Amino acid sequence: MERKPKILGAAVGDCVHVAGVVNFLHLAEAQGYETFCLGPAVPVDELLGAALEDDPDIIAVGYRLTPETGARVLAELKEKAERMGLAGKRFIFGGVGAVCDHARRLGLFEAVFDADTTVDEIIAYLRGGPARQDAADYPQTLVERIEFKHPYPILRHHFGLPSVEATIRGVEAIAEARCLDVISLGTDQNAQEHFFRPEEMDPDEHGAGGVPVRSPDDLRAIYQASRRGNYPLMRCYSGTRDTLKWAEMLRDTINNAWCAVPLFWYSQLDGRSRRPLDESIAEAQALMRWHARHGIPVEMNESHHWSLRDAPDTVAVAAAFLAAYNAYRCGVKTYVQQLMFNNPPGTSIQMDLAKMLAKLELVGELEGDGFRVLRETRTGLSSYPADLDRAKGQIASSVLVQMALKPHIVHVVAYTEASHAATAEDVIASCRIAEQAIRNAVFGLPDMLRDPVIQERKNQLVAEARQLLEAIRSLAPAGVSDPWTDPGTLKLAVEMGLMDAPHLVGNRAACGKVRTRIVNGACVAVEPATGKPLREEERIARVFADYERAVAGTAPATPA
Repeated sequence: MERKPKILGAAVGDCVHVAGVVNFLHLAEAQGYETFCLGPAVPVDELLGAALEDDPDIIAVGYRLTPETGARVLAELKEKAERMGLAGKRFIFGGVGAVCDHARRLGLFEAVFDADTTVDEIIAYLRGGPARQDAADYPQTLVERIEFKHPYPILRHHFGLPSVEATIRGVEAIAEARCLDVISLGTDQNAQEHFFRPEEMDPDEHGAGGVPVRSPDDLRAIYQASRRGNYPLMRCYSGTRDTLKWAEMLRDTINNAWCAVPLFWYSQLDGRSRRPLDESIAEAQALMRWHARHGIPVEMNESHHWSLRDAPDTVAVAAAFLAAYNAYRCGVKTYVQQLMFNNPPGTSIQMDLAKMLAKLELVGELEGDGFRVLRETRTGLSSYPADLDRAKGQIASSVLVQMALKPHIVHVVAYTEASHAATAEDVIASCRIAEQAIRNAVFGLPDMLRDPVIQERKNQLVAEARQLLEAIRSLAPAGVSDPWTDPGTLKLAVEMGLMDAPHLVGNRAACGKVRTRIVNGACVAVEPATGKPLREEERIARVFADYERAVAGTAPATPA
């Protein structure tokens, strides 16, 4: 058996702050090292004696007290290491402020980690690279970046300010902070819908909802701003019109890390486009096929849109499967499954995890045959309180719970969401909060998924979603070989109310009759008159009965 490299660690001298050393050793273990920790306040002689006896490959020294005392302790360490013949050993140091400055000048340590050192820099060092890296050290594809960051998830954050110039400055600051792996560029609605038809843009909407990109050179300039720091990947949502042109432009200007496109949305359903539902579904499928041909991963930001509109959890789970199934059938090989927590507000932690497990179970049935599912979690948009201190608590607690799913990607949502669009400073601060919650989880998190309440609800949602999916399949007319990818069948499922949400009331492209409530932390369909929860089987039966009456020209029954 190949010998594992060994690291010996200790907080040296009078320093009792051993947490930094312990955390470093946890990271080292995840990278295949054998580690030994002598603990806090270890005398220099004891540390060097252990080094002579155990012959470690690396000696990790931590010190977090006053600079003056630290300088004396480190000087003693160097002098005695030289006298004992250990000066040729690989020493590294972790600390703060002026003590790190002194450690760098001392000439003993091959690497010094301070408060600004990021997790990926530490991992890079443990893998044999330099602690501070350049462009060549940071992978520039999604899968490679995930593998590089393991066992930590990569971090993604949405960013786009109301001017190109401000966005460029913000991207520069975020990249230099080395806190974010993926900058998800947010463009304004004019760009998303009318980029290739500028004469149709509404001047009053300039910069509304994101950066007002008006030319490919704008995108190139923003991307160039990210070529520093930790060289984050960049990606952007799909447009809501001329989507294939938009996709090709994103690939050529920002090296779009992955595509994000909904199945039902960005259409008449949500007003972000005037496209009829069956047309937008067909265009989404064409867009997925284009990305599949070019080897670009695809995310379908689909199921959480239903929950944002208070749809029953069962509808959200079925939507997750339909989105993934369409990606699979379009030839996508790497699929990003987005899982938005705290959505709708009032959802409990138990019911959140159950809903996400149900989505993953159904989507996971598609894996294999070259189809890989990457888990991406995020905090719910509408779950943040307006009080920013409480909002910081929300992001930390939500991210910690998300880690139960061992995500590949954590989509950080700034704690300022309920107050204002995130500035670069807000993004950096939010990523730091999320990173700490992630670190705590990686070091050891109880297995919440074994909770019997969570498992029972997950099983219920899987069973109900299968019922709903079979009901949708039954809508297909003769000759349709694959109802779950047929735009006409999917459109009908929305129009008649199988796929429905309360916020769609009055929407010409939808039904909008379903009523929901949060019951025991779950979002469930209820009887409108009594508020009594409806079993999915019963809801489906009512939808079909109402539809048959509508087709026959009689008045519809009480909404389901």
